[in-house]
Amino acid sequence: MKVIGFLLWLLIVSTVSAQAKPNILLILADDCTYNDLPVYGGVNAKTPNIDSLASQGLTFNRAYVSEAICQPCRAELYTGQYPMRNGCAWNHSASRPGTRSLPHHLAPLGYRIGLAGKSHVLPEASFPFESVPGFDPSCVRNPTQAHDLAGAREFMGRKQDEPFCLVIALVDPHVPWVMGDATKYPPKKIQLPPNIADTPKTRDDFSRYLAEITYMDGQVGEILSLLKESGQEQNTLVLFSSEQGSQFPGNKWTNWDTGLHTALIARWPGQILPGQRTDALVQYADVAPTLVDLAGGKGSENAFDGQSFAAVLRGEKKDHRAFAYGLHNNIPEGPAYPIRTVTDGEYRYIRNLTPNDLYVEKHIMGIQGNGALNNAYWPTWVNFASDNPAIYALVKRYVLRPAEEVYHTASDPFERINLADDPPHRAIRTRLAGELDRWLLEQGDPGIPQDTKEAHQAAKRGEHLFPKP
Repeated sequence: MKVIGFLLWLLIVSTVSAQAKPNILLILADDCTYNDLPVYGGVNAKTPNIDSLASQGLTFNRAYVSEAICQPCRAELYTGQYPMRNGCAWNHSASRPGTRSLPHHLAPLGYRIGLAGKSHVLPEASFPFESVPGFDPSCVRNPTQAHDLAGAREFMGRKQDEPFCLVIALVDPHVPWVMGDATKYPPKKIQLPPNIADTPKTRDDFSRYLAEITYMDGQVGEILSLLKESGQEQNTLVLFSSEQGSQFPGNKWTNWDTGLHTALIARWPGQILPGQRTDALVQYADVAPTLVDLAGGKGSENAFDGQSFAAVLRGEKKDHRAFAYGLHNNIPEGPAYPIRTVTDGEYRYIRNLTPNDLYVEKHIMGIQGNGALNNAYWPTWVNFASDNPAIYALVKRYVLRPAEEVYHTASDPFERINLADDPPHRAIRTRLAGELDRWLLEQGDPGIPQDTKEAHQAAKRGEHLFPKP
């Protein structure tokens, strides 16, 4: 049977290869920790549609965003540039005027480029996607309202002979967790990840978070069915990504693996052999140059920080980049707290530039703009910490950071054992620290902000905060 399947795949390859440029369908979740998905070892959430997609394509074991915050990681994804280069290095900030993104690169190659759902990138001139209606972009959802698929249906089927690139940016499982059926995930039966404190309130919230993951998976299924109905499935590259980690302490807004590691699954009939996994190291900056490459373009000189991994998709190469990089600044979510990191896929090195300061992030602490509590689980972590050593350790890990952290992420995926001062790992620390220094110099990283107040004010104005390198 395997031989017959392989022969059928070769037949599809020869057919698809003769067709026009591939369509591109990019589906994004929102704030979904990668290893909460079953395809990455998650033991709670049910995601039959994502599981099916993975069985039909290639799953990347080592894919990363540069910043575990919505706006900077999306700017990186669409521009192919790291946050410090495109300028969007804080949340709710803008990329530099003149920054170019997927619409600029793909339109000259004959593509129409649309975005449905959450945009969250600025300025508009740098991200001139065609607005495709449907998939409510707000973060306040209505559980009784059905999805509006008409816009995506029309966009996919508008011109069969004209390739399209459609981004569908979902808003689940971003807080507030109000979608899906939480009764399917009884709090007492949940197996919490080891980096999440075990309190009753946390279990209740995690149940609702899991329900939103399943709800999001249902949307993925609807989108893939829509693609099939359009008749474009066989010549469409589908990419699914989970974005950054969830809004639980230690995931989003961090440089730990559960913040920066993202799910990435690719399906392309006739080009990608089904049911495969790869350890090739990639990150969001590589996606735009990959799509331009597959569309038949090369990109202007120095247009991208990333590089095409098209050869990995086709199974022609098993590796891609040697390192993936990350950063965090915490503005405007709290006081400036610059963090930088690098990983080789096996080990991670983290540098906290102001280790003597407390790390405070208002969303995790549960404070909204009006001062009201939003996420009530964090106070329970603090309350339980006095009597529970395990929870105390998680609270301390979150608010008090050492100057350097080194983790063997391959064997310690939740990065709980810091090896920075471990003599046998000194050479690894030195190697990764040196690579991080090289990247920061290349990117023109200013390091610790000299004027925190001005940085906050600039972020609120939606301005970029790094000087152009």
